[in-house]
Amino acid sequence: MPTPSPLKFADRLNNVETSAIRELFKLLGKPGIISFAGGFPDSAMFDVEGIREASSQALSIDPGAALQYGATEGYGPLREQLAQFMAQKGASDVRPEDLIVTTGSQQALDLIGKTMISPGDKVIVEGPTFLATIQCFRLYGAELISAPVDDKGVKTDELEKLIAEHQPKFVYLIPTFGNPSGALLSAERRQRVLEMAVKYQTLIVEDDPYGDLYFDQAPPPSLLALSTSVPGSRELLVHCGSLSKVLSPGLRVGWMVAPAELLARATMCKQFSDAHTSTFAQATAAQYLKAGRMPATLDNVRRVYAQRAQTMGDALRKDLADAVSFVQPQGGLFVWARLTGARGQVADGNVFAKRAIDNGVAFVPGAPFYCAAPDHATFRLSFATAAQDKILEGVARLAKAL
Repeated sequence: MPTPSPLKFADRLNNVETSAIRELFKLLGKPGIISFAGGFPDSAMFDVEGIREASSQALSIDPGAALQYGATEGYGPLREQLAQFMAQKGASDVRPEDLIVTTGSQQALDLIGKTMISPGDKVIVEGPTFLATIQCFRLYGAELISAPVDDKGVKTDELEKLIAEHQPKFVYLIPTFGNPSGALLSAERRQRVLEMAVKYQTLIVEDDPYGDLYFDQAPPPSLLALSTSVPGSRELLVHCGSLSKVLSPGLRVGWMVAPAELLARATMCKQFSDAHTSTFAQATAAQYLKAGRMPATLDNVRRVYAQRAQTMGDALRKDLADAVSFVQPQGGLFVWARLTGARGQVADGNVFAKRAIDNGVAFVPGAPFYCAAPDHATFRLSFATAAQDKILEGVARLAKAL
């Protein structure tokens, strides 16, 4: 019999489990596995030379500031560059003091949880949504409510009914190339979301780590950019951004734009957790943005990911045919697919994932991405880190696992 632990953990840990994705990574050590499981960018896309130059500049121009403790709100020159970066994307009225720098956008979500959620509070999220968000908000005791999604993003008619019924503390959305759905919220629905925020006086949290990763047409403006056209909506909007998917996850640089009162409390909570995001990373990011290299980096990333997304979509249609249904992604990192069970083939994502591992390919089953009523037929494929020949071989292996 195992010895009972003398450690008495916090009750809040009863509400969360270890990430299903992190657990899956333990299975990827088998030689020859082709992985479509990760949700991260391809390291071959990193502008190593540009980042090297930026870090050198950071140490040359003001080494004391780059290597010393810094302000919790963020390194001043980076806040200025981020405000300019967002202005280029339509949010021209964001000032440096309107945002704080976070250790990745995931810390922004944690700060929102700390500042906004009391045990039992209701929070609406998309179904499906980012797995870490489900875990984070549950850790703080939220009762999560799932709003349905289609290829145009959250269904706003259904969302309005849920807001009216539950009066949530806030609504969390990934409007642009969502993780895992890849869905792109239409311009019309974005306008409605902002109008609902004002009508019901409900806070909207916009998570936007993928908005720059479009393939052909640029997506509609962010909720933040559109908020100037809906009076009263800016005071009910939080916007979370990140350089992780477009520059480097290793820098751990994200940011949060929020109403001043919320921003002040989030800054206070950040003081307790890490004092500030790495000043060296912030100074490096500031110099990189100032150097004007981001547009060329984004052009390259978009081109490569667009090719890989098309290759994966074509291969799925050819090799898996009517066994799966999916919408061809217009940006982001993911294909969100659903098993149809056609001709008696496998219809459960968990079963399919185990068979796929046996055939030398990995992906993430869809059920963990739902806070309620999971669709077990769904699964997520990432095309970002696999070269085109690996995508073709990996999809061929998936066909054998049906």
